[in-house]
Amino acid sequence: MTATVDPSTRRGIHRAWWVAGITLLGLISAAAFRSTTGVMLEPLEADFGWSRATTSGAVSLNLIVYGLTAPFAAALMERFGVRLVATLALALVSLAMTATLFMTTAWQLWLLWGFGVGIGTGALALVFGAVVANRWFVTRRGLVVGVFSAASSTGQLVFLPAVAHLTEGPGWRYAAALVGAFALVLVPLTWWLLRDRPADVGLAPYGADPAPYVAEETGDPTEGAAAFAVRVLRESMRSRVFWVLVITFWICGWSTNGLIGTHFVPAAHDHGMPATTSASLLALIGIFDIAGTVASGWLTDRMDSRYLLFAYYGLRGLSLLVVPWVLAATVHPSLFLFIVFYGLDWVATVPPTVALCRQHFGVERSAVVFGWVYAGHMVGAGVAASFAGWVRQEAGDYFAAWMTAGGLCLGAAALCLLIPRHPTVPVETETSAQM
Repeated sequence: MTATVDPSTRRGIHRAWWVAGITLLGLISAAAFRSTTGVMLEPLEADFGWSRATTSGAVSLNLIVYGLTAPFAAALMERFGVRLVATLALALVSLAMTATLFMTTAWQLWLLWGFGVGIGTGALALVFGAVVANRWFVTRRGLVVGVFSAASSTGQLVFLPAVAHLTEGPGWRYAAALVGAFALVLVPLTWWLLRDRPADVGLAPYGADPAPYVAEETGDPTEGAAAFAVRVLRESMRSRVFWVLVITFWICGWSTNGLIGTHFVPAAHDHGMPATTSASLLALIGIFDIAGTVASGWLTDRMDSRYLLFAYYGLRGLSLLVVPWVLAATVHPSLFLFIVFYGLDWVATVPPTVALCRQHFGVERSAVVFGWVYAGHMVGAGVAASFAGWVRQEAGDYFAAWMTAGGLCLGAAALCLLIPRHPTVPVETETSAQM
Protein backbone atom coordinates (compact mmCIF):
# COMPACT_ATOMS: atom_id res chain seq x y z
CA MET A 1 0.00 0.00 0.00
CA THR A 2 1.18 3.52 -0.77
CA ALA A 3 0.73 6.14 1.95
CA THR A 4 -1.16 9.27 1.03
CA VAL A 5 1.16 12.25 1.20
CA ASP A 6 -0.18 15.48 2.64
CA PRO A 7 1.04 18.25 0.30
CA SER A 8 1.59 20.55 3.26
CA THR A 9 4.28 18.19 4.54
CA ARG A 10 6.50 18.41 1.47
CA ARG A 11 8.17 21.59 2.56
CA GLY A 12 8.50 23.91 5.52
CA ILE A 13 8.04 22.78 9.12
CA HIS A 14 8.07 19.03 9.65
CA ARG A 15 4.58 17.69 10.39
CA ALA A 16 5.89 16.24 13.65
CA TRP A 17 5.95 19.74 15.16
CA TRP A 18 2.28 20.35 14.26
CA VAL A 19 1.38 17.03 15.86
CA ALA A 20 3.44 18.00 18.91
CA GLY A 21 1.57 21.32 19.08
CA ILE A 22 -1.93 19.81 19.18
CA THR A 23 -0.69 17.16 21.63
CA LEU A 24 0.55 19.95 23.87
CA LEU A 25 -2.87 21.63 23.81
CA GLY A 26 -4.56 18.34 24.72
CA LEU A 27 -2.21 17.86 27.66
CA ILE A 28 -2.91 21.45 28.79
CA SER A 29 -6.64 20.73 28.71
CA ALA A 30 -6.20 17.61 30.85
CA ALA A 31 -3.99 19.53 33.27
CA ALA A 32 -6.49 22.38 33.57
CA PHE A 33 -8.97 20.37 35.63
CA ARG A 34 -6.34 18.75 37.84
CA SER A 35 -4.76 22.10 38.66
CA THR A 36 -8.04 23.83 39.52
CA THR A 37 -9.48 21.37 42.05
CA GLY A 38 -7.61 22.97 44.94
CA VAL A 39 -9.25 26.33 44.20
CA MET A 40 -12.72 24.74 44.06
CA LEU A 41 -12.58 22.74 47.31
CA GLU A 42 -13.68 25.47 49.72
CA PRO A 43 -16.36 26.98 47.43
CA LEU A 44 -17.91 23.53 46.93
CA GLU A 45 -17.86 22.92 50.69
CA ALA A 46 -19.51 26.29 51.33
CA ASP A 47 -22.11 25.79 48.59
CA PHE A 48 -23.18 22.24 49.45
CA GLY A 49 -22.09 21.86 53.09
CA TRP A 50 -19.67 19.04 52.27
CA SER A 51 -16.68 18.22 54.50
CA ARG A 52 -13.03 18.43 53.49
CA ALA A 53 -12.89 14.64 53.61
CA THR A 54 -15.75 14.45 51.05
CA THR A 55 -14.22 16.86 48.56
CA SER A 56 -10.69 15.49 49.02
CA GLY A 57 -12.07 11.98 48.50
CA ALA A 58 -13.54 12.99 45.15
CA VAL A 59 -10.16 14.42 44.13
CA SER A 60 -8.46 11.22 45.28
CA LEU A 61 -10.82 9.10 43.20
CA ASN A 62 -10.16 11.34 40.18
CA LEU A 63 -6.40 10.99 40.56
CA ILE A 64 -6.52 7.20 41.01
CA VAL A 65 -8.88 6.63 38.06
CA TYR A 66 -6.79 9.06 36.02
CA GLY A 67 -3.65 7.05 36.74
CA LEU A 68 -5.17 3.60 36.21
CA THR A 69 -6.65 4.71 32.89
CA ALA A 70 -3.23 5.68 31.50
CA PRO A 71 -1.77 2.23 30.65
CA PHE A 72 -5.00 1.04 29.04
CA ALA A 73 -5.24 4.31 27.11
CA ALA A 74 -1.71 3.73 25.79
CA ALA A 75 -2.73 0.23 24.64
CA LEU A 76 -5.92 1.61 23.05
CA MET A 77 -3.81 4.15 21.15
CA GLU A 78 -1.66 1.32 19.84
CA ARG A 79 -4.77 -0.62 18.77
CA PHE A 80 -7.21 2.06 17.55
CA GLY A 81 -5.01 5.09 17.00
CA VAL A 82 -3.93 8.17 18.94
CA ARG A 83 -6.24 10.46 16.98
CA LEU A 84 -9.49 8.65 17.85
CA VAL A 85 -8.67 8.03 21.51
CA ALA A 86 -7.52 11.61 22.15
CA THR A 87 -10.57 13.13 20.44
CA LEU A 88 -13.02 10.99 22.42
CA ALA A 89 -11.16 11.74 25.67
CA LEU A 90 -11.46 15.50 25.14
CA ALA A 91 -15.18 15.12 24.45
CA LEU A 92 -15.61 13.15 27.70
CA VAL A 93 -13.74 15.79 29.73
CA SER A 94 -15.95 18.52 28.30
CA LEU A 95 -19.15 16.55 28.95
CA ALA A 96 -18.24 15.64 32.54
CA MET A 97 -17.10 19.14 33.47
CA THR A 98 -20.26 20.67 32.01
CA ALA A 99 -22.40 18.17 33.91
CA THR A 100 -20.92 19.35 37.23
CA LEU A 101 -22.88 22.59 36.75
CA PHE A 102 -26.06 20.65 37.52
CA MET A 103 -24.93 18.34 40.36
CA THR A 104 -26.68 18.50 43.73
CA THR A 105 -25.26 15.62 45.81
CA ALA A 106 -21.83 14.30 46.78
CA TRP A 107 -22.18 11.03 44.83
CA GLN A 108 -22.60 13.07 41.66
CA LEU A 109 -19.36 14.92 42.44
CA TRP A 110 -17.58 11.60 42.91
CA LEU A 111 -19.10 10.21 39.69
CA LEU A 112 -18.29 13.23 37.50
CA TRP A 113 -14.94 14.25 38.99
CA GLY A 114 -13.83 10.72 39.84
CA PHE A 115 -14.89 8.67 36.83
CA GLY A 116 -15.94 11.04 34.05
CA VAL A 117 -13.08 13.50 34.19
CA GLY A 118 -10.73 10.85 35.62
CA ILE A 119 -11.10 8.58 32.59
CA GLY A 120 -11.03 11.46 30.10
CA THR A 121 -7.93 13.11 31.49
CA GLY A 122 -6.31 9.70 32.08
CA ALA A 123 -6.45 9.05 28.34
CA LEU A 124 -4.73 12.43 27.88
CA ALA A 125 -2.07 11.77 30.50
CA LEU A 126 1.64 11.97 29.81
CA VAL A 127 1.49 8.51 28.22
CA PHE A 128 -0.30 10.30 25.37
CA GLY A 129 2.73 12.54 25.02
CA ALA A 130 5.10 9.56 25.32
CA VAL A 131 3.33 7.72 22.47
CA VAL A 132 3.49 10.79 20.24
CA ALA A 133 7.16 11.46 21.07
CA ASN A 134 8.17 7.84 20.44
CA ARG A 135 6.34 7.67 17.11
CA TRP A 136 7.05 11.10 15.65
CA PHE A 137 10.57 11.90 16.90
CA VAL A 138 13.94 10.17 16.73
CA THR A 139 16.10 13.17 17.57
CA ARG A 140 14.99 15.77 20.16
CA ARG A 141 12.85 13.09 21.81
CA GLY A 142 13.90 13.95 25.36
CA LEU A 143 13.33 17.64 24.73
CA VAL A 144 9.86 16.98 23.31
CA VAL A 145 8.92 14.85 26.34
CA GLY A 146 10.14 17.72 28.53
CA VAL A 147 7.89 20.17 26.69
CA PHE A 148 4.94 17.79 27.00
CA SER A 149 5.62 17.40 30.72
CA ALA A 150 5.58 21.17 31.09
CA ALA A 151 2.04 21.19 29.68
CA SER A 152 0.67 20.45 33.15
CA SER A 153 2.35 23.58 34.39
CA THR A 154 1.04 25.53 31.43
CA GLY A 155 -2.45 24.39 32.40
CA GLN A 156 -1.87 25.92 35.82
CA LEU A 157 -0.44 29.09 34.31
CA VAL A 158 -3.35 29.61 31.91
CA PHE A 159 -6.29 28.53 34.04
CA LEU A 160 -5.53 28.95 37.75
CA PRO A 161 -5.70 32.76 38.00
CA ALA A 162 -8.83 32.87 35.86
CA VAL A 163 -10.45 30.05 37.82
CA ALA A 164 -9.62 31.73 41.15
CA HIS A 165 -11.18 35.03 40.04
CA LEU A 166 -14.26 33.31 38.62
CA THR A 167 -14.68 31.23 41.78
CA GLU A 168 -14.49 34.25 44.08
CA GLY A 169 -16.63 36.36 41.72
CA PRO A 170 -19.54 34.77 39.82
CA GLY A 171 -18.92 31.34 41.37
CA TRP A 172 -17.25 27.97 40.88
CA ARG A 173 -19.73 26.95 38.16
CA TYR A 174 -18.27 29.58 35.84
CA ALA A 175 -14.81 28.14 36.47
CA ALA A 176 -15.99 24.61 35.64
CA ALA A 177 -17.66 25.90 32.48
CA LEU A 178 -14.40 27.51 31.35
CA VAL A 179 -12.51 24.21 31.54
CA GLY A 180 -15.33 22.32 29.81
CA ALA A 181 -15.51 24.88 26.99
CA PHE A 182 -11.76 24.74 26.36
CA ALA A 183 -11.84 20.94 26.06
CA LEU A 184 -14.79 21.17 23.66
CA VAL A 185 -12.98 23.62 21.37
CA LEU A 186 -10.06 21.19 21.11
CA VAL A 187 -12.23 18.27 19.91
CA PRO A 188 -12.44 19.31 16.21
CA LEU A 189 -8.89 20.72 16.22
CA THR A 190 -7.48 17.41 17.47
CA TRP A 191 -9.38 15.39 14.87
CA TRP A 192 -8.15 17.75 12.13
CA LEU A 193 -4.45 18.08 13.02
CA LEU A 194 -3.48 14.87 14.82
CA ARG A 195 -2.32 11.77 12.94
CA ASP A 196 -1.44 8.36 14.33
CA ARG A 197 1.94 7.86 12.65
CA PRO A 198 4.28 9.75 10.30
CA ALA A 199 3.66 7.08 7.65
CA ASP A 200 0.01 8.20 7.50
CA VAL A 201 1.17 11.37 5.75
CA GLY A 202 4.08 9.79 3.87
CA LEU A 203 6.81 10.88 6.28
CA ALA A 204 9.53 9.39 8.41
CA PRO A 205 9.76 10.52 12.06
CA TYR A 206 11.63 13.73 12.73
CA GLY A 207 15.36 12.99 12.67
CA ALA A 208 15.02 9.59 10.95
CA ASP A 209 16.47 8.70 7.56
CA PRO A 210 13.67 9.86 5.23
CA ALA A 211 14.04 7.00 2.75
CA PRO A 212 13.63 4.19 3.10
CA TYR A 213 11.79 4.14 6.42
CA VAL A 214 9.80 1.20 7.79
CA ALA A 215 7.52 1.77 10.77
CA GLU A 216 8.10 -0.45 13.78
CA GLU A 217 5.65 -3.23 14.45
CA THR A 218 3.52 -2.76 17.57
CA GLY A 219 2.72 -6.36 18.40
CA ASP A 220 -0.01 -8.80 17.51
CA PRO A 221 -2.86 -6.82 15.88
CA THR A 222 -5.38 -9.45 17.02
CA GLU A 223 -4.50 -8.96 20.68
CA GLY A 224 -6.94 -6.75 22.57
CA ALA A 225 -5.76 -3.47 24.05
CA ALA A 226 -6.56 -4.52 27.61
CA ALA A 227 -4.84 -7.89 27.14
CA PHE A 228 -1.74 -6.18 25.73
CA ALA A 229 -1.61 -3.72 28.67
CA VAL A 230 -1.98 -6.54 31.21
CA ARG A 231 0.63 -8.70 29.44
CA VAL A 232 3.15 -5.86 29.46
CA LEU A 233 2.47 -5.32 33.17
CA ARG A 234 2.90 -9.01 33.97
CA GLU A 235 6.20 -9.23 32.11
CA SER A 236 7.52 -5.90 33.42
CA MET A 237 6.84 -6.89 37.03
CA ARG A 238 9.76 -9.33 36.78
CA SER A 239 12.14 -6.40 36.53
CA ARG A 240 13.61 -4.59 39.54
CA VAL A 241 13.84 -1.44 37.42
CA PHE A 242 10.08 -1.46 36.95
CA TRP A 243 9.42 -1.56 40.69
CA VAL A 244 11.93 1.19 41.42
CA LEU A 245 10.30 3.41 38.78
CA VAL A 246 6.79 2.66 40.09
CA ILE A 247 7.69 3.37 43.72
CA THR A 248 9.60 6.57 42.98
CA PHE A 249 6.89 7.85 40.66
CA TRP A 250 4.29 6.98 43.31
CA ILE A 251 6.20 9.30 45.62
CA CYS A 252 6.45 11.89 42.83
CA GLY A 253 2.64 11.93 42.55
CA TRP A 254 2.28 12.12 46.34
CA SER A 255 4.50 15.20 46.54
CA THR A 256 3.08 17.08 43.52
CA ASN A 257 -0.52 16.55 42.36
CA GLY A 258 -1.68 14.95 45.59
CA LEU A 259 -0.22 17.41 48.11
CA ILE A 260 0.81 20.69 46.48
CA GLY A 261 -1.65 20.58 43.59
CA THR A 262 -4.66 19.79 45.80
CA HIS A 263 -3.83 21.34 49.19
CA PHE A 264 -1.47 24.28 48.65
CA VAL A 265 -4.31 26.82 48.25
CA PRO A 266 -6.25 25.61 51.34
CA ALA A 267 -3.01 25.36 53.36
CA ALA A 268 -2.02 28.91 52.44
CA HIS A 269 -5.53 30.05 53.36
CA ASP A 270 -5.01 28.51 56.84
CA HIS A 271 -2.14 31.01 57.23
CA GLY A 272 -4.37 33.94 56.22
CA MET A 273 -3.43 34.19 52.54
CA PRO A 274 -6.28 35.04 50.10
CA ALA A 275 -7.19 32.31 47.62
CA THR A 276 -6.43 34.54 44.64
CA THR A 277 -2.89 35.15 45.94
CA SER A 278 -2.17 31.48 46.67
CA ALA A 279 -3.62 30.45 43.29
CA SER A 280 -1.31 32.95 41.62
CA LEU A 281 1.63 31.43 43.50
CA LEU A 282 0.59 27.98 42.31
CA ALA A 283 0.48 29.35 38.78
CA LEU A 284 3.95 30.81 39.34
CA ILE A 285 5.15 27.32 40.23
CA GLY A 286 3.85 26.38 36.80
CA ILE A 287 5.85 29.13 35.12
CA PHE A 288 9.12 27.99 36.65
CA ASP A 289 8.27 24.35 36.00
CA ILE A 290 8.04 25.07 32.28
CA ALA A 291 11.68 26.15 32.36
CA GLY A 292 12.71 23.34 34.70
CA THR A 293 11.00 20.54 32.80
CA VAL A 294 12.16 21.66 29.35
CA ALA A 295 15.68 21.92 30.76
CA SER A 296 15.26 18.43 32.22
CA GLY A 297 14.34 17.11 28.77
CA TRP A 298 17.46 18.75 27.33
CA LEU A 299 19.61 17.23 30.11
CA THR A 300 17.99 13.80 29.62
CA ASP A 301 19.32 13.73 26.04
CA ARG A 302 22.84 14.26 27.44
CA MET A 303 23.14 12.84 30.99
CA ASP A 304 22.51 9.67 32.99
CA SER A 305 18.81 9.68 33.90
CA ARG A 306 19.43 7.91 37.21
CA TYR A 307 21.53 10.75 38.56
CA LEU A 308 19.04 13.34 37.33
CA LEU A 309 16.27 11.58 39.28
CA PHE A 310 18.48 11.34 42.37
CA ALA A 311 19.02 15.12 42.28
CA TYR A 312 15.39 15.98 41.54
CA TYR A 313 13.87 13.88 44.33
CA GLY A 314 16.53 14.88 46.85
CA LEU A 315 16.10 18.61 46.24
CA ARG A 316 12.31 18.31 46.26
CA GLY A 317 12.37 16.51 49.60
CA LEU A 318 14.49 19.20 51.20
CA SER A 319 12.21 21.96 49.87
CA LEU A 320 9.04 20.31 51.24
CA LEU A 321 10.50 20.02 54.73
CA VAL A 322 10.63 23.83 55.06
CA VAL A 323 7.08 24.59 53.85
CA PRO A 324 5.51 25.02 57.35
CA TRP A 325 7.99 27.80 58.09
CA VAL A 326 7.62 29.73 54.81
CA LEU A 327 3.81 29.85 54.48
CA ALA A 328 2.36 33.12 55.75
CA ALA A 329 -0.45 35.61 55.14
CA THR A 330 1.70 37.55 52.69
CA VAL A 331 4.34 36.71 50.10
CA HIS A 332 7.80 37.22 51.58
CA PRO A 333 11.27 36.42 50.12
CA SER A 334 11.61 32.95 51.65
CA LEU A 335 8.19 31.89 50.32
CA PHE A 336 9.02 33.27 46.88
CA LEU A 337 12.33 31.36 46.97
CA PHE A 338 10.43 28.13 47.73
CA ILE A 339 8.07 28.79 44.81
CA VAL A 340 11.00 29.24 42.41
CA PHE A 341 12.99 26.28 43.75
CA TYR A 342 10.03 23.89 43.92
CA GLY A 343 8.66 25.06 40.57
CA LEU A 344 11.88 24.19 38.73
CA ASP A 345 11.57 20.64 40.13
CA TRP A 346 7.77 20.14 39.85
CA VAL A 347 7.65 17.46 37.12
CA ALA A 348 11.27 17.51 35.99
CA THR A 349 11.23 13.79 36.87
CA VAL A 350 9.15 12.88 33.80
CA PRO A 351 11.73 13.06 30.95
CA PRO A 352 14.34 10.86 32.69
CA THR A 353 11.63 8.40 33.81
CA VAL A 354 10.33 8.08 30.23
CA ALA A 355 13.92 7.64 29.01
CA LEU A 356 14.55 4.82 31.53
CA CYS A 357 11.34 3.05 30.43
CA ARG A 358 12.49 3.22 26.82
CA GLN A 359 16.05 2.16 27.70
CA HIS A 360 15.11 -0.87 29.81
CA PHE A 361 11.90 -2.04 28.10
CA GLY A 362 12.26 -1.05 24.44
CA VAL A 363 10.48 1.49 22.25
CA GLU A 364 7.52 -0.77 21.44
CA ARG A 365 6.50 -1.32 25.05
CA SER A 366 7.83 1.83 26.66
CA ALA A 367 4.58 3.81 26.37
CA VAL A 368 2.53 1.09 28.08
CA VAL A 369 5.24 0.49 30.70
CA PHE A 370 5.32 4.21 31.39
CA GLY A 371 1.52 4.09 31.57
CA TRP A 372 1.76 1.63 34.47
CA VAL A 373 4.50 3.68 36.10
CA TYR A 374 2.33 6.77 35.67
CA ALA A 375 -0.58 4.88 37.22
CA GLY A 376 1.59 4.53 40.30
CA HIS A 377 2.19 8.30 40.16
CA MET A 378 -1.51 9.09 40.25
CA VAL A 379 -2.37 6.45 42.86
CA GLY A 380 0.26 8.09 45.05
CA ALA A 381 -1.34 11.45 44.32
CA GLY A 382 -4.77 10.11 45.22
CA VAL A 383 -3.57 8.63 48.51
CA ALA A 384 -1.78 11.89 49.37
CA ALA A 385 -4.84 14.02 48.62
CA SER A 386 -6.94 12.00 51.07
CA PHE A 387 -4.12 11.66 53.61
CA ALA A 388 -3.46 15.40 53.68
CA GLY A 389 -7.19 16.11 53.95
CA TRP A 390 -7.44 13.68 56.88
CA VAL A 391 -4.37 15.23 58.55
CA ARG A 392 -5.88 18.71 58.23
CA GLN A 393 -9.23 17.55 59.60
CA GLU A 394 -7.73 15.69 62.59
CA ALA A 395 -4.77 17.92 63.52
CA GLY A 396 -6.04 21.30 62.33
CA ASP A 397 -2.98 21.93 60.13
CA TYR A 398 -0.87 20.31 57.39
CA PHE A 399 2.43 19.96 59.29
CA ALA A 400 2.51 16.14 59.29
CA ALA A 401 1.60 16.10 55.59
CA TRP A 402 4.60 18.28 54.67
CA MET A 403 7.01 16.22 56.77
CA THR A 404 5.77 12.93 55.35
CA ALA A 405 6.13 14.11 51.75
CA GLY A 406 9.64 15.46 52.36
CA GLY A 407 10.80 12.20 53.91
CA LEU A 408 9.32 10.12 51.10
CA CYS A 409 11.12 12.20 48.46
CA LEU A 410 14.49 11.70 50.18
CA GLY A 411 13.81 7.96 50.16
CA ALA A 412 12.97 8.08 46.45
CA ALA A 413 16.30 9.77 45.74
CA ALA A 414 18.15 6.85 47.32
CA LEU A 415 16.05 4.27 45.41
CA CYS A 416 17.00 5.77 42.05
CA LEU A 417 20.61 4.69 42.59
CA LEU A 418 19.46 1.04 42.54
CA ILE A 419 18.66 1.25 38.82
CA PRO A 420 21.44 -0.37 36.74
CA ARG A 421 23.20 1.75 34.15
CA HIS A 422 22.34 -0.62 31.28
CA PRO A 423 19.46 -3.09 30.72
CA THR A 424 20.18 -6.57 32.03
CA VAL A 425 17.88 -9.07 30.27
CA PRO A 426 15.33 -7.49 27.91
CA VAL A 427 11.71 -8.31 28.73
CA GLU A 428 11.15 -9.91 25.32
CA THR A 429 14.19 -12.17 25.67
CA GLU A 430 13.25 -13.10 29.21
CA THR A 431 9.75 -14.06 28.10
CA SER A 432 10.96 -16.07 25.14
CA ALA A 433 13.41 -18.00 27.30
CA GLN A 434 10.59 -19.27 29.45
CA MET A 435 8.41 -20.46 26.59
